[in-house]
Amino acid sequence: MPSTPRPLRRLGFLTIGLFDGSDPGKGHESTLEIIELGERLGFDSAWVRHRHLQYGISSPVAVLAAASQRTSRIELGTAVIPLGWENPLRLAEDLATVDILSGGRLNPGVSVGPPMHYDQVREALYPDTADAEDFSYERVQRLLDHVRGKPATDFSGVEGFEVFSDVVQPHSPGLGHRLWYGGGSLGSARWAGEHGMNFLTSSVVRAGDRKDAYDFAEIQLSHIREFRAHHPDGEAARVSQGLVVIPTDSATPEQRAKYEAYVAKRLPRTTAPQGPARLLFAPDLVGTSAEIAEQLHAHAAFREVDEVAFALPFTFEHEDYVQILTDMATRLGPALGRPHPGA
Repeated sequence: MPSTPRPLRRLGFLTIGLFDGSDPGKGHESTLEIIELGERLGFDSAWVRHRHLQYGISSPVAVLAAASQRTSRIELGTAVIPLGWENPLRLAEDLATVDILSGGRLNPGVSVGPPMHYDQVREALYPDTADAEDFSYERVQRLLDHVRGKPATDFSGVEGFEVFSDVVQPHSPGLGHRLWYGGGSLGSARWAGEHGMNFLTSSVVRAGDRKDAYDFAEIQLSHIREFRAHHPDGEAARVSQGLVVIPTDSATPEQRAKYEAYVAKRLPRTTAPQGPARLLFAPDLVGTSAEIAEQLHAHAAFREVDEVAFALPFTFEHEDYVQILTDMATRLGPALGRPHPGA
């Protein structure tokens, strides 16, 4: 482990984009306003999380297309698109289109595995091919190939008045280097590294076969090192950490009480692996920026990353996110070694 943590180089945030089912426009507008605020505050990146058949962003690529036209500098990411719901060729077209529209600012994060509640949605999602669908890493490989410009067909040329390409159009050359894999296991970290992707870590990891010593930071650190050991760029390979972080520097007493209650309610799930997948959750961090920075500097995994996409808590109000993002940019970022642009 390095004797001192790496200075924070890139500061990002992640939002789930909740909305009221009877009035979805307001929630989507709030999400876009938060991304605009992030750009004004000097954040390097804004990420949206994917939710299907829920009251959160179901189409992050469409939302980021809108965000690309309301911002000019901030990078826009997905954390993550579950590929079990997607056709890789069609997704490659959408991603490349939004990357072109944004001026090369898109950072697509993806993951694999069967869709959540697959037994309940399979007939609606894949009525004719449910048993034949491949939810393995091969699905990611197909997306990588399409985005990176490998032929998708053996046909190209002119047919009548129409011109056809054998690769996905539009082609955005830089996008292939900005694809991220969202993983929480040694196997996913290794695969992402071997295939030259970037690696998104979050507040959830798989505990694996460990029977005790459930140290989230040490498990996540092992994933980061496994990824870089198999990536062509080695120690320079990009890793972003996405813990839930809630600075309270400018919060009102009422906000602080709400934040602390939120964190306390979620704390019990961090003490041991949860469910058949043995998922281990990181404790949420709440407090002043100085207090959070101290905790992060002691975090074994954070010490080996220089990019973050801090997750905004679910179910908070718009004004809460404004306060949290403002404190992140103006106080927490500098405490972690990234000067605030307005300083």
